[in-house]
Amino acid sequence: MSTERLPISVLRRRFVPGRWDVVAIVLVFGALAYLAHAAYGLTRPLSHLAGEHISLSPWALPDYAAQTALRMLVAMGASLLFTFTYATLAAKSRRAAVVLVPLLDILQSVPILGFSFTIVFFLELTPGRVAGAELAAVFLVFTSQAWNMAFSFYHSLRSIPSELDEAARAFHLGPWMRFWRLEVPFAMPALIWNMMMSMSGGWFFVVAAEAISVGHTTVTLPGIGSYIARAIAARNLGAIGWAIGAMTVVILIYDQVIFRPLIASADWFRLEQEAGLTPSRSWALTLMRRSRLLSLGAGAFGGLVRLGFGRAGAARRPRHTGTRERWGEWLWYASVLLAVALLAWVTGRYIFARVPAHQALHVLGLGLLTLLRVVVLIVIASLIWVPIGVYVGIRPRLAAAVQPVAQFLAAFPVNLLFPVVVSGIVYFHLDPNIWLSPLMILGTQWYILFNVIAGASSLPTELKQVGSNLRVRGWLWWRRIALPAVFPFYLTGAITAAGGSWNASIVSEVANWGNQHLVAAGLGEYIADATRAGNFAQTVLGIGVMSLFVVIINRAFWRPLYARAERKYRMS
Repeated sequence: MSTERLPISVLRRRFVPGRWDVVAIVLVFGALAYLAHAAYGLTRPLSHLAGEHISLSPWALPDYAAQTALRMLVAMGASLLFTFTYATLAAKSRRAAVVLVPLLDILQSVPILGFSFTIVFFLELTPGRVAGAELAAVFLVFTSQAWNMAFSFYHSLRSIPSELDEAARAFHLGPWMRFWRLEVPFAMPALIWNMMMSMSGGWFFVVAAEAISVGHTTVTLPGIGSYIARAIAARNLGAIGWAIGAMTVVILIYDQVIFRPLIASADWFRLEQEAGLTPSRSWALTLMRRSRLLSLGAGAFGGLVRLGFGRAGAARRPRHTGTRERWGEWLWYASVLLAVALLAWVTGRYIFARVPAHQALHVLGLGLLTLLRVVVLIVIASLIWVPIGVYVGIRPRLAAAVQPVAQFLAAFPVNLLFPVVVSGIVYFHLDPNIWLSPLMILGTQWYILFNVIAGASSLPTELKQVGSNLRVRGWLWWRRIALPAVFPFYLTGAITAAGGSWNASIVSEVANWGNQHLVAAGLGEYIADATRAGNFAQTVLGIGVMSLFVVIINRAFWRPLYARAERKYRMS
């Protein structure tokens, strides 16, 4: 049909941009302009950073906030790619899981300062340029985001209901189609909540990512993190207030532009749709749906996915494990054990050549002190946030209202509480070994809350109705319906909260406010001091002991609980 015969209204709809297209064009071109400006800054000489002074003026905060937000967004993209690859391989390959799952336990327990040695590596990638320092900062933020998302996606893949798995096999879905049609949609509700928690975790450690000092190497990037570090050193309460305000604005922008649309679109991935349920709304999601410009981009991505469907082929037939396969598995396990033993021997030889043996025993004792703090704090956080998470999760409207508040509280850097905590401890003559401990759980307790909300929000309507029809109330309702339904989600949150608490000990067991310096004896304080002194052997010893504690606890306590959850409490 020629365009002359079409009505004017049709021509207008096809060729004249609407109001949503205008908004999309403004946002897209604004984002592209900022990215071009940021890319230009990457080519600056590294000496420019040394000469750049971090200003405490509130007028400098918009630029600092934009730079920090961009670093966190890039890190989130890298974390999502890591999640889809690493967690999928760990969930689908028994041989790979033998290495990848314990390695993930170790990685989530390594403090962000434990990765600070990579600064030298990234600086060498772009000699004399700012790009290397930016890559180092993005990588450090990535280490505070990726592990939680990978755990969530891994546990979702391990708990796919058997009827959905049978349906995928009946339709002969290939690996690529199964991933995008079954596994990602099923994991998406929990993954979205953990993405929000991971973004908040990035804020929690942003000071360590942007203002890093390792031995004689110091890197300070313009951003909210370095702004906070300078404000704390200068004891400037006004600047700290401005930093909190800037963080709030950025968190709200992220909530409106990224997470609110994701939560609204998560209704597409529910296993069932509750009658009368009002879907979540988001102006950004409406923009994406009604803008022709953004629809073209979504259509291009959908075309790539469908192209992958065509090339992925049919589902592979399961291979029967024979004698040769079993021998291959035993050989693989033996190789892994040999590699671990060799790595432990080389690391131990390096450490004990530079650190006396009695100091290693002292570090083990410090690890027990930190372990005691972690256990007590996880128990307290569980008793508080599991009931609240269930109450919020089964009420979608309340969850939508609580979400931005919880995001802000989870993102609140512990450093910003140093003025209150240090002044209170000094004024009332309190014991830092006790009263600095709550700072460890300040940012990580939200892993429990977010995962329990995700579990309660995915509670099937049929299960709620059965409980209502049978008049299951009170403690019986919690014991038979609520707690079994959220138990696998709670374990994901508790595992990551425990690992995050170990990680947070490096900024929680040492508190500075101007010239006042408070220390709580523990493994985090030992690692922080060794890193600042540039003593690599002591840093490796502290991180090794911390990883050993986390792996043993996860293998002996958390993993058996999760195996029971997979076997007894999965929705099948």
